[in-house]
Amino acid sequence: MAKLLIVEDDESVRTLAARALERAGHIIDIAADGAQGLSLIRAANGGYDLVVSDIRMPEMDGIEMAIAAAALFPSMKIMLMTGYADQRERAEELNGVILDVVQKPFTLAEIRSRVERALICFA
Repeated sequence: MAKLLIVEDDESVRTLAARALERAGHIIDIAADGAQGLSLIRAANGGYDLVVSDIRMPEMDGIEMAIAAAALFPSMKIMLMTGYADQRERAEELNGVILDVVQKPFTLAEIRSRVERALICFA
């Protein structure tokens, strides 16, 4: 069981991912954008086992949030999600900060599998 933060502006995707990962036995917090996600990361003093964030969001996108979170908590594990190829390319510049980029849309089985792999491989 891990403590995860899901950061996603699309409520249906956020709910889908949160439910899938809760059913896998994880403790889930959710945020609707990068600014809210960064606030939760700060409030938890970086205490998440993994942050799973969309890239493209209003106010603060996932890449900005990842950079800020990594500056505060260098050992934080972050996985990004995107449905846009150009956003995926932006994430590639963050090697060492980002563990993985999950292509949307994804299945419940796929998000569970990718999260489990990240938790095991980078424990």
